[in-house]
Amino acid sequence: MTQLEYTLPPDAAPQRLNLFLRAQGLTAGLIKSVKYDGGGFFCGGASVHTDYIVHPGQTVRFALPPEQQTDVVPQDIPLHIAYEDDFAAVLDKPAGIAVHPTLNYPDGTLANGWLHYLQTQGRSGVFRPVNRLDKNTSGLVLCAQNAFAAPALAATAQKTYLAVVAGRLPQSHGYIEAPIGRQGDSIIGRCVTPNGKYSLTEYTVLAENDRCTLAACRLHTGRTHQIRVHMAYIGHPLAGDSLYGGSVQDIARQALHCAVMRFQNPYTHVPVRVQSALPPDMAALLEKEGLLDKWQPDAL
Repeated sequence: MTQLEYTLPPDAAPQRLNLFLRAQGLTAGLIKSVKYDGGGFFCGGASVHTDYIVHPGQTVRFALPPEQQTDVVPQDIPLHIAYEDDFAAVLDKPAGIAVHPTLNYPDGTLANGWLHYLQTQGRSGVFRPVNRLDKNTSGLVLCAQNAFAAPALAATAQKTYLAVVAGRLPQSHGYIEAPIGRQGDSIIGRCVTPNGKYSLTEYTVLAENDRCTLAACRLHTGRTHQIRVHMAYIGHPLAGDSLYGGSVQDIARQALHCAVMRFQNPYTHVPVRVQSALPPDMAALLEKEGLLDKWQPDAL
């Protein structure tokens, strides 16, 4: 079990334990769970209640409670774990695998593989993805190891995507600001519509020719298919993205890859950066276009 401790600074005023812990980022639900489902809180070796007054210089210690049971079935699915600590894991997902079970993909997902990985290590837990990728989008998926880490990771996560789009983009660095909503009665499709939700995508051109552009994209909002919809909206659909008008001549799925994940460790607040290499199908597309060596991955 993961042990945490927090010390009230010497220049701080005395304060109730629950208020002190809330200031450290613990949710009210997690504090309640530690109290009733975990081992409780300790200060100076003695068990204390949440109304205990913590004084400057005192250290509060506690263990995170056990994770709840999940109905996701463990399956021996190969995982590429790009990063892992007590609070976060970053999985490098290939295209063609869903992140978590759905009606269309009840198993064989990243979640099933993660539960099997935990099982082989003698650990229990649930799959807590902080970001989700479409089945045919490749790249990094940030996961919280516990309920404590989840909100903090969600608050600090920053993702950079690589996208290959048709033609030359209008600017070397620009923004696409257009509301996104459902495409008619479609369950899957999205489109730019006045009735949609505010959406903002930032892009930077990394390499280009008259036929296509490799762009780094950052999402300032998190709408379904946001990069795909926004690029199609300005006339530059992603290569391979048949749903939004992209050509499937050189790649069989949307050319979109979550390449860089940045976040802060929820406990130490140390910044973490994880990078994933361009997948073979996107690399082959860029090589065919003479663009593979025209950009610097380390610059992302």
